[in-house]
Amino acid sequence: MRKSRFALWSSAIALITSGSALAQNTTAQDNAPQAGDTGEIIVTAQFREQNLQDTPIAITAVNAEMLEARSQTDISQVANQAPSVTLKPQGAAFGPSLGANIRGVGQFDFNPAVEPGVGFYVDDVYYATLTGSILDLLDLDRVEVLRGPQGTLAGRNSIGGAVKLYSQKPEGSNSGYVAAAYGSRNRIDLRGSADFNIAPGIDMRLAGVAKKQEGYVDRLDYGCVYPAGGTATLPATAPLNGGSLMNPVGGIPARTNRDDCLLGKEGEVNYMAVRGQLRFRPAETVDINIIADYTDDDRQAAGSVLLERFYPNGGLASPNFPLAPNPPYTTGTPPSGVRDIQPFAAVVPYDTRFVCGQYCNYATYDNPADGPYLASTGNGRVRFKGWGVSGQIDWELSPNFQLNSITAYREYESNFNNDNDVSPLAHSLGYGPLTFRFFSQELRLNGSINEQIEFTLGGYYSDQKSVYTSFQDLRSSSLQFQQSDPVEADSKALFAHISWNPIEPLTLTGGIRYTEEAKTYTYIRQRPYLDPTSTMANLVLPLNGTVGEYSGNRVDYRANVQYAFSSDVMAYAQFSTGFKGGGVNPRPFFVQQALSFGPETLDAYEIGLKTDLFDRVVRFNVAAFLSKYKGIQLTLGNCTALTGPGFGFPCALPVNAGDADVKGIEVEVTLRPTEGMTIDGSLSYIDFEYKTFGSYTVGATTVAVGGPTNLNGPQFGDYAPYTPEWKWSIGAQYRIDLGTAGSLTPRIDGSYQSKVYTVSANRSSNRIDAYGVANARLTWRNADEDLDVSLEVTNLFDEYYLLTIYDQTVGSQGYANAQPGRPREWALSVKKRF
Repeated sequence: MRKSRFALWSSAIALITSGSALAQNTTAQDNAPQAGDTGEIIVTAQFREQNLQDTPIAITAVNAEMLEARSQTDISQVANQAPSVTLKPQGAAFGPSLGANIRGVGQFDFNPAVEPGVGFYVDDVYYATLTGSILDLLDLDRVEVLRGPQGTLAGRNSIGGAVKLYSQKPEGSNSGYVAAAYGSRNRIDLRGSADFNIAPGIDMRLAGVAKKQEGYVDRLDYGCVYPAGGTATLPATAPLNGGSLMNPVGGIPARTNRDDCLLGKEGEVNYMAVRGQLRFRPAETVDINIIADYTDDDRQAAGSVLLERFYPNGGLASPNFPLAPNPPYTTGTPPSGVRDIQPFAAVVPYDTRFVCGQYCNYATYDNPADGPYLASTGNGRVRFKGWGVSGQIDWELSPNFQLNSITAYREYESNFNNDNDVSPLAHSLGYGPLTFRFFSQELRLNGSINEQIEFTLGGYYSDQKSVYTSFQDLRSSSLQFQQSDPVEADSKALFAHISWNPIEPLTLTGGIRYTEEAKTYTYIRQRPYLDPTSTMANLVLPLNGTVGEYSGNRVDYRANVQYAFSSDVMAYAQFSTGFKGGGVNPRPFFVQQALSFGPETLDAYEIGLKTDLFDRVVRFNVAAFLSKYKGIQLTLGNCTALTGPGFGFPCALPVNAGDADVKGIEVEVTLRPTEGMTIDGSLSYIDFEYKTFGSYTVGATTVAVGGPTNLNGPQFGDYAPYTPEWKWSIGAQYRIDLGTAGSLTPRIDGSYQSKVYTVSANRSSNRIDAYGVANARLTWRNADEDLDVSLEVTNLFDEYYLLTIYDQTVGSQGYANAQPGRPREWALSVKKRF
């Protein structure tokens, strides 16, 4: 089935490009950009077209040619060269979602009830959730990464910044391209785009991508690797149970008779997407563009490995879960009783025997029936299907006034499984669909007065609904239940933006936005399979039918002073604000955890300098900032301090953890020392410092969310999740002219990030050590400049590093699993322009 899907999409891409090849009336070389050509990039961050160097905002802008030269194919990879930016594809626990952080502000929880901290936009349409945001860089004109709060320009939930993707618009050029790649682990990528004229004033552009690759993390059958009753033993030096049998008689049974004991290969790629645009220009003053897209992502789960990690006192934190006698299961009343993860006749301790290696695990996605627990099984796969349509109207009312309308509708269904303990034991298993639909309407009026004043007035409305349905088999917490939680939310905003140029080198800019938003969360908690005899949902059943509500409003401001010392040197100073909406806990495991949380806000002070020096041989841009970050929303893994003993874990409770100051500096440099050579680099430093921690009253006791009085929470000196103190990148390429034989362009890129912590309570169990990764690419282009052949190697030095860690040791679940980055890979690609 999956092979036939890939073949079908491949044929569609061929048809897309064949039409333009037959209709072409321009030469390919007229449209052939040089590999890695940076050129002048036009951005629209302030609602109108401006040169990047004339825009008084910290922006990383990358055109399509540079994306290709860096071998980047999805949005998460763009962050490698963007200072203070972290974009990570999430691990199996959070499905097909993207975690995002800019300048220490962001969000990594996929649940649509929790607002993202970085706004994602495609063709000015807001993507409201992190699920479905691992966007392929299909047929783009450019990517803009705006750093710092964009409360007036982008709106809600862009408190950290915004990431904006802009597609190539139809031009009626009767041109196109087709590209194919083959590489490591049978990687096959097919891409194509076609732009053609249908009739006078009517143009169309079609683009498609299909990519497939085997996974890089082996999911092995533990009972096959270590047959039950065998003589293999855990090393005597193991932290726990050293010298014990790996799999005693009556232990874990084999599931396959394959010689390699392979159950699956995680980290697979099987992605297909198509985008179509129909552009009407019935008059010189009217431009209408209708865009439709569809995505199908059907693959095995993200690669996971179980980590051996320790508590600060030296005790084993992961993997380590208290044993329950078997049979019978632990006696007593939940939550202290019935925490039995041993479904087999013999006890097999949850310890380091299940740490498989750098690129393998023993997950089964299967929890057999045991005592009061019913059997549950997932398939270990991810399936995301989403589509959207938008209509954009640009109407020039007069030479000084333009009206812009953006109407959009999107929906998706995401199915994924998570076997969080990454073992064959029945610790925790979850699976089920998340459905989402979203409608938005934005209206802008752009105007100018006397060539000195430019302004934008606008309004925005959105309405969304999600339903998160899942089966949760959490035996480590004495729970087994199913849920189907609808969440409805809407947002309204009015905004204004004005720029005044009183004298030629000076520009004063101001902005204001008023936002109202509301959210309703309904908890649906039911017995597993609706079995009336099951007792393992009793703890969460009191939540059934409970409704949580949140509503709020906010005014954001921006004030900017910009001074051009010359046509090549510009400085600016800015004050801006942003916010992320509050809500209610989407994952209460007990009634005591059904708590609300408030919005977080940020006031940012920034100065910047943008320069093109030495006859534009050197481009040097620098920005320094101080952010006052208040009411920080962080997720606690142990909330005993808020709920009282017995109800503190498992816990995934968002709280307003406290306030922090975030200071930093960012540098971006491009050098063109000689014709054909480009050297680019970036550097960022972030100092994240908690100033105070929030507190809550439980009964007669007031407890802090973090600090020395609550060692389960964040501490002074901790950093926000996924915030590296240092980050840098460097790249270089040189185009070698071969005359009639074409040209040859080698390029190498390197990037580095210092250590990060993935949980608000920084511990060694959730630390990702510093790492650096290098990529290389060699491109030959023919003399007619209509054919490229490229050889690329990513992770050139085969660095082992971790992308994400899902740490539940702080919550006494006894595991931390991680998603390793991809090992060294190669690919050979061919691109033909028509």
